[in-house]
Amino acid sequence: MFDIAEEMDDDLVRLEVGIPDFETPEHVVDAACTAARDGHTSYTTNAGNPELRAAIADHMADDYGVQVAPDEVIVTAGGMEALHLAALCTVSPGEEVVFPTPGFPNYWVQVRMADGVPTPVPMPADDGFALDADRLVDAIGPDTALVILCSPNNPTGRTYDADAVNAVVDAAAEHDAYVVADEVYLGLSYGRDPQGVAAMTGHPENVLTVNSCSKRYAMTGWRVGWLAGTTDIVDQATKIHESTTSCASSVSQHAALAALTGPQDAAADMYDAFRERRDYVVDRVATIDGLTCPRPEGAFYAFLDPDLPGTSLEMAEHLLREYGVVLAPGDGFGEAGDGHVRLSFANSLDRLETGLDRLERAIDDAR
Repeated sequence: MFDIAEEMDDDLVRLEVGIPDFETPEHVVDAACTAARDGHTSYTTNAGNPELRAAIADHMADDYGVQVAPDEVIVTAGGMEALHLAALCTVSPGEEVVFPTPGFPNYWVQVRMADGVPTPVPMPADDGFALDADRLVDAIGPDTALVILCSPNNPTGRTYDADAVNAVVDAAAEHDAYVVADEVYLGLSYGRDPQGVAAMTGHPENVLTVNSCSKRYAMTGWRVGWLAGTTDIVDQATKIHESTTSCASSVSQHAALAALTGPQDAAADMYDAFRERRDYVVDRVATIDGLTCPRPEGAFYAFLDPDLPGTSLEMAEHLLREYGVVLAPGDGFGEAGDGHVRLSFANSLDRLETGLDRLERAIDDAR
């Protein structure tokens, strides 16, 4: 959808990608500039700047209740590399990786790159795609090496309940499997205090936490994330990281340190804006006949179920070409997402209003 939109000259409303529409906070940019001017442009240690690793450990404890030591953290080139390293360190060829769907499309790719077998488990649409622990537990077996949980979820915006998460982690631990907690949107949780998966369970040693600065601090292009877990996993991940990336950008690491330890006013303002947009989208969807969505409890996505003919891809292409609104096809997030489209509200209120106006007109025209 992004590629098609790039080729069109029309006045499109771009609601298909998950990129915050804010600038990186000024003090973060200043820290990077200072680091570059002061000559901090060489390799760092492979696992990352020790000061940053300590700051990440403090951040995880203070904000999400997850207790890790600095040597249980590796700084990566974004959350994407952290996911990749987690899969490579835990999955042997032919082993299964279980995850609920709709889910992030890259999970399928990451698993296959580790020679694993993706095992998507559809969550019930009639329950708003909430985490059904029983379904996931039933899918975990002796061939399961890894379970992936993304909360708040991309694409649905759902935040998983602690009891359900704990049941899944318990089942994984019984089979000596790890759980990857993909928490890149955890700082954008609305209506409840964010808590990391590793803080919800009696088996934190089975949990590998992935996070980044990208979403919370509008730093998608800086490419700084981290993987946290037991030292044996982090040590093995560091060996692979050394042979592929060497280290995350030294300048970006200084920027990330400023983001985590400096003033949080800009991050708080972004959070408030995203929550306001979430409320607008939910309220507006409720007024449109033929359109529903689960209430997003985090992230900046709404997973829409429009009364339109065709597959998700056909709906999305129709909306783009005929109505000028760009959304992500729901079946790109697994078969459980078919019939849906994902709207990103990482965009201004006026563009959201225009986009939903066009979507409403499309639904009306289809009747």
